[in-house]
Amino acid sequence: MANLLTAPLMARKDISPETLNDETPNKLSCADHFKSPTLGPEMRSILKRVDRPKDEETPVKNKRRRSLAGITEETSADNVKQHSLLRSKSFCGAEIEKVLQIDDCRHMIGDFTKPYILPTVEGRHQELQYITAEMVVQLVNGKFDEFVERFLLFDCRYPYEYEGGHIKGALNLHMEDEVESFLLKKPIVPVDEAKRVIIIFHCEFSSERAPRMCRFLREKDREVNGTDYPKLHYPELYILKGGYKEFFPKFKLYCEPQSYRPMNHEDFKEDLRKFRFKSRTWAGERSKRDMYSRLKKL
Repeated sequence: MANLLTAPLMARKDISPETLNDETPNKLSCADHFKSPTLGPEMRSILKRVDRPKDEETPVKNKRRRSLAGITEETSADNVKQHSLLRSKSFCGAEIEKVLQIDDCRHMIGDFTKPYILPTVEGRHQELQYITAEMVVQLVNGKFDEFVERFLLFDCRYPYEYEGGHIKGALNLHMEDEVESFLLKKPIVPVDEAKRVIIIFHCEFSSERAPRMCRFLREKDREVNGTDYPKLHYPELYILKGGYKEFFPKFKLYCEPQSYRPMNHEDFKEDLRKFRFKSRTWAGERSKRDMYSRLKKL
């Protein structure tokens, strides 16, 4: 340590001996004392990074290409397998076989034997089939008599609504047990098997009561037919889009009386409260019955 302290300072090559005098050490900065030596041309050439030839196949490139080639071959092989696979024949019968050949089964009626006879439109509930007021009028006027033996129009509104104006020929069934008793205790069978029996539900707006009744009938129909799936007594169900509110202003002549009484009419608040309570009570009893029946099956 003592030698380091007393050793003379080394002069830089770029400082001439003439400039080295007693004041030189004071003029040199600290960075000048500790500056790294300059590399010569020979050292630069040794340390310079060698560029790889662009056209040379490196091991990494070869490995990546082999990997990608393997993926391509496997993918193409899978595609060939998928195209070569054929759908096996179903054991469900000729009717189900026809359904499997159709892309969109939503256009088939509930037992999958044939398409819906009436043109449908989009509605609030995608799983249900909606028809327009114009289509109901065409049914009433017999346009589809060649294919439809009978159609039933169910008005699911409360009785005071129905009495205030309804579509001619519509039946007022606003409770689920009424629909079940009317349609399933003695199912309606067409005399001509080539023709159809179709059912149309509606309420004031066809947004809640009619769709609920439609689902209820389909559910009970499935239960009645049991394991004989997909057989149904009433495979073709529709909802009148817009309900009576949309039908009445367009076709007043097809309504009797020619008027429209809304559910929230000021003069029938007590009736509304009574029917709503009755509906909730029946729904609660039904849920209990369903629960008991499920427990019995366990």
